[in-house]
Amino acid sequence: MTNIMIVEDDDNLRLLLSTRLKARYSVTAVPDAVQALELLEEGKTELVVTDIMMPVMDGYTFVRTMRSQGWDIPVIMLTAKDTLNDKGQGFSVGCDDYLTKPVNFEELVWRIDALLRRSKIVNEGKIVIGRVTVDSSEFTVTRGDTVIELPTKEFKLLYLLLSYPNKIFTKENILDKVWGYTSESDETTVRTHMNRLRSKFEGFPEFELVTIRGVGYKAVIKK
Repeated sequence: MTNIMIVEDDDNLRLLLSTRLKARYSVTAVPDAVQALELLEEGKTELVVTDIMMPVMDGYTFVRTMRSQGWDIPVIMLTAKDTLNDKGQGFSVGCDDYLTKPVNFEELVWRIDALLRRSKIVNEGKIVIGRVTVDSSEFTVTRGDTVIELPTKEFKLLYLLLSYPNKIFTKENILDKVWGYTSESDETTVRTHMNRLRSKFEGFPEFELVTIRGVGYKAVIKK
């Protein structure tokens, strides 16, 4: 079971968060960031949910300290401070997501699961969807005994879309992320690569590559 750490000085909210999340995760809850940093040394925590306004050490300092000490696990900040400047400060010190109070627990779970999935993809270099494995170390897509080797750009495009299912990427986004800002490739190149990918993975029951007319492309994971 995934290990989540909650850092929250409000006793009632800390208990509520812990109780609600324990149905899905292994939860450790502490009242301040100093204790949290000590527990991180045990190496068991896979994601942190932290308040900002806390005694001893605030959330910004906590996350900045985490990053300076090499802890790159995902962090979600929970706070009543919801101005653009507050959010900008949170992201600037190294948080990965930001959720304002009062907490919507269903949304919190969605965000936790999304960050854990991204973290796993980064750490393992693989995306696993049902029987399909997309392996960035070999530029291959495997389903059962079938192995499909892809050219570099096709693989990077597929990997990008499958890393963020249901997120729409414009052709400009894709050109920047797959071909690079200095590339002279154009939208026709993206369309050609998408057509090739569709022909190779058409009929796969795990995912579908979808065109959003006039906007861009996305990957849809099939249930």
